[in-house]
Amino acid sequence: MTPRPDLHDRLREARAQREALQRTRVRRNVSRRDGARLEVDGRWLVGFCGNDYLGLSQQFGVVAALQDAASRDGIGSTASHLVCGHHAAHDALEREVADWLEYPRALLLGSGFLANLAVVQALLGSDDVCVQDRLNHASLIDAARLADCRLRRYPHADAEGALRQLRSVPDGAAMLATDGVFSMDGDIAPLRALMLAARMQQALVYVDDAHGVGVLGANGRGSVALSGLGAADVPLQLVTLGKALGGYGAVLVGDDTLIQHLSETARPYIYSTAIPPAQAAASLAAVKIARREEWRRVKLRESIVRLRTSAAAHGLELLPSDTPIQPFICGSEARALAFATALEDAGYWVAAIRPPTVPEGGARLRITLSALHGAAEIDGLIDTLSRVRDRFRDTPAPAPVTV
Repeated sequence: MTPRPDLHDRLREARAQREALQRTRVRRNVSRRDGARLEVDGRWLVGFCGNDYLGLSQQFGVVAALQDAASRDGIGSTASHLVCGHHAAHDALEREVADWLEYPRALLLGSGFLANLAVVQALLGSDDVCVQDRLNHASLIDAARLADCRLRRYPHADAEGALRQLRSVPDGAAMLATDGVFSMDGDIAPLRALMLAARMQQALVYVDDAHGVGVLGANGRGSVALSGLGAADVPLQLVTLGKALGGYGAVLVGDDTLIQHLSETARPYIYSTAIPPAQAAASLAAVKIARREEWRRVKLRESIVRLRTSAAAHGLELLPSDTPIQPFICGSEARALAFATALEDAGYWVAAIRPPTVPEGGARLRITLSALHGAAEIDGLIDTLSRVRDRFRDTPAPAPVTV
């Protein structure tokens, strides 16, 4: 009998390979937060790598809603939604999000990852096809693989490519799934063109708008609304509560038939404990603030313009993006890590993003903006990044500390 491989040996080999490629990752402990500033390892840094786009994670009314609800309802829901875990706070949040985005119905889940798994597994089977943008979030790719449907991927933001892929599988049900805003590039999907391609092939359009809702469109209704589309065009959409809304969890919005089916059959929904009612109450408060306080989006847009204008003035080339995600391509992993380390030494925390999260050769600094950032912080970041770029321009990047 051939000996089985030893898993610990395999893991050690995989770790050694990641070390050789500069792809190891470590967690950093944040001990305190104050606006856009974070205390890390006893030192305060200005954070430019989170997704708190509207600055709601520490907003007084949101925190107060969490505390008040926890004092009444405790810290947990104690069960799944379909057993005894569905609380009035969950129902109120679903209704508010559905009303905000102008969809008939909503369904609350524990995370965006779970929501994407739920959608594809509950709606598609082995005879069906899921057509996706090549740069979609990992959760959408994993969802299609776990659903055992046929997965077809088209070149990034290429609606004609999507149409070709739909036509390549003429039988079975079809879904066209795309991010609304791409999390590593910051660009917006061509949703109108994709919707037309899907309509020609009788495919259901599903948009994961994790990074769009709260930020884009009228009243922050996201990339679908920004594109002039609605529930009739995009029957199913994902909203995460942990990005612009500053909390945790996710909400699917769709028509009655889709949401009812998901609530009764989606395994990640049926077999997961509902999020704490207090967290739902906090997210409800955040949604209401996001709907009414347009100044947060105005300030965010002004910050995006300021950062891009300053970057251009310093000769720093950012990827094209009108969203809070502003990537600066470094190329190699070593260079991205060296840039991130130098920025941290100067007091700025910007994450170095490396393969496999981004394509080979596409390691980058993923700069993200929040309504919490001030003009001086943005100017300071760009000034420092320019100096770092000049320092490494004609010399190989030094071996950095892994961050």
